[in-house]
Order: sequence, then structure tokens, then C-alpha cells
Amino acid sequence: MSRIGKSPVSIPEGVTVSVKDGVVTVKGKLGELTQEFSDIDIKVEENEVVLERPSEKKAFKSKHGLYRALIQNMVEGVSNGFTKQLELVGVGYRASNQGQKLDLAIGFSHNIVLDLAPEITVETISEKGKNPIVKLTSYDKQLVGQVAAKIRSFRKPEPYKGKGIKFVGEHIRRKAGKSA
Repeated sequence: MSRIGKSPVSIPEGVTVSVKDGVVTVKGKLGELTQEFSDIDIKVEENEVVLERPSEKKAFKSKHGLYRALIQNMVEGVSNGFTKQLELVGVGYRASNQGQKLDLAIGFSHNIVLDLAPEITVETISEKGKNPIVKLTSYDKQLVGQVAAKIRSFRKPEPYKGKGIKFVGEHIRRKAGKSA
């Protein structure tokens, strides 16, 4: 039995979970998420969601823990939300936002302007003497991670000076430069 899959997902107050024709809908104070599931039996009992697999076949076993984790992330997202913070390390690297447009100056000849989905809230923090920080917040964990990875891919941190866009708290393996 999957250790992750067999533990039930508790539903906090203010969150409703409904299952209809293999589609799970989770509604909370921050928003609404829907996800289609197949092969696994999903039951909502009082204030928890229980997932059971019909047999011990490999296809069912592989989806059991995955679906439980996805439902847990949906419940967590609509109740608390998810946040990712990116730090711009480098001389002259700047970030600003106007509504859903994120403007990045990261050492290229032109600024990068990125239009973000309406589900994501973006905030840029620029303090004197510190690296600029881009803060992404949403109720959809997958969407926040995807957008954060996209922003990071514009200028990945390099191993010699550590310049680039990195996650806050991420450790970059540094290399020694050439010795004369």
C-alpha cells in the first residue's frame, strides 16, 4: 500500500470538496481548482478525502500517491496559497511590475516584459543595498512553480560569481576561477 496514498486528506474549515464523474472540485476563500482523475476511487467523508485503488496493479499503484498529493496541494492552495520568491543577483539587475506585467532588467540589451496569468499575484521588492526580489503568490501550486521556473530560465545563476536569478534560500555550487 502506498504510504502517502493511504493517509486521508483533511479538509479545513471554509473549504468544500466535491467529486463528480472523476472530476474533483475544491473551493476555498482564495479560489477554485478543478482536476480530472481516473482509475482511483475518491470519496469525501465528513471533513476528509479518502483515496482507494481498485486493485494492486502497477497502473493503480503508481497513481495512488500522486492523486493524493495533488488533492492535498489543491486543498492547501485554496485555503492558504503558495508563494515563491526569486532573487536577482547581479550589478544593475532590476525588477518592477505594473499590474500583471513583470519588467526585468537582467543584463540584456532590452528589458524582458512578461505578462502573467490573472491567477498569479506578483510583487517586486527593491531595497537599497539588497538584491531585488520578485514574489509570486497564487492558489495553484503548479502554476506558481511553472512561472517561477520560466523567470529563472531567463538568466540561470552561474557558478563562478553566482550572478543570475535564483530562488530565495537556494544554494549555488560555486567553482574556483582560473589560477594564474
